[in-house]
Amino acid sequence: MAQKAARPRHLTLASRLAFGRTKCKDSDVNNRAFWLNELETAFASRSVVWLGGVRRVGKTTLARSLPGVRYFDCELVRIRRALDDAELFWRDQPAGSTVVLDEIHRLTNPSEVLKIAADHFPKLRVLATGSSTLAARRKFKDSLAGRKREVWLTPMIAADFEAFGSTDLDRRMLHGGLPPFFLAPRVDDKDYEEWMSSYWAKDLSDLFVVDKRAAFMKFAELIFAQSGGLFEAQAFAPPCEVSRTTVQNYLSILETTLLATVLRPYHGGGGAEIRTQPKVYGFDTGFVAYHRGWDSLRDEDRGQLLEHLVLGEIAARFGVSRLHYWRDKQQHEVDFVLEVARRRDVVAIECKSAARKLDPASLMAFRRRHPGGRNLVVTPRDTDEYRRSFGEIEVEFVPYLKLPRLLDKLRGTAAADNSDVT
Repeated sequence: MAQKAARPRHLTLASRLAFGRTKCKDSDVNNRAFWLNELETAFASRSVVWLGGVRRVGKTTLARSLPGVRYFDCELVRIRRALDDAELFWRDQPAGSTVVLDEIHRLTNPSEVLKIAADHFPKLRVLATGSSTLAARRKFKDSLAGRKREVWLTPMIAADFEAFGSTDLDRRMLHGGLPPFFLAPRVDDKDYEEWMSSYWAKDLSDLFVVDKRAAFMKFAELIFAQSGGLFEAQAFAPPCEVSRTTVQNYLSILETTLLATVLRPYHGGGGAEIRTQPKVYGFDTGFVAYHRGWDSLRDEDRGQLLEHLVLGEIAARFGVSRLHYWRDKQQHEVDFVLEVARRRDVVAIECKSAARKLDPASLMAFRRRHPGGRNLVVTPRDTDEYRRSFGEIEVEFVPYLKLPRLLDKLRGTAAADNSDVT
């Protein structure tokens, strides 16, 4: 793992205040229109919505910005006691109101509370927030299949830049996409360490039983340091001093608590493609940069961190169940392969610090095996917007800040196709 570089130790008053809050005030952020629209879309089809995201990503502020919301913080003992009788609690809520249960994993049986709301109080709109997916079986004994919609609040995407008053990509990459980190004039080492300590104490310990804290935290550090690389469990076992099986369990925990995204390889029927080995991305560029010891960025660093930003844009709109990477045994690799709609249109996406850095050999190798579909190269530069042919394939060069509009169109096409099927 790269040696951590020294970072500024001095924090201004504004920075100390930003990091001193567990939950941001509404005044910290303007209207996050993209995410409010995601919530309203989810409520259009289900009365219960699960808003997942890591701590300090902005779940509370977003939830409280919904019109006329009735907010309940499940970290408070009196709220947990009130929800011991879930039926009585829901009966006391005005019909048609929007009720937020923040940090619902603090309840003894949160899935039962939500199940009662969905089945017996369908006129209520219930938004439950938590720092995990509903796959955390220790707390969520029922997945609520068919009763809820899920929204994954990722670290800042391009749509959030206006709300936070900056389009500085280097700042987004180095500080990361958690609002207090992005807004702080400077970020100190201790802020990352304190965040991880809070994650262990307040999120992980509520959801899982992990005996070896040092081993788990070492594993998380290595995932951040090697983010975006191929994952082989056995390689992590010696430095973490645990078994291969324990390493796989640790990865599952990071994925469930949204600290890591695991991408499976895309493949056809041939034997020349990688079929099983996953790639793993840490959840935030700030933590990746910190664990790699970066306090400034070279072009190659921007290319690597850009992959994480593009992953966030895709995850915010499509989730990751149909997102993959591609690699063959000749070392050709495509960063992302996105299956769109039921007909499985395949979009190949490469991330480069500049258009001139593209070697088209990997895209061409991919399309020889999987012809048809769009080929995108995303760069941080606004000047890189054009199309170019390489042999039999056409490649679209897309500036990162213009990628969201393209993805929104793809999602609209996918929704129309799914509607036609149904």
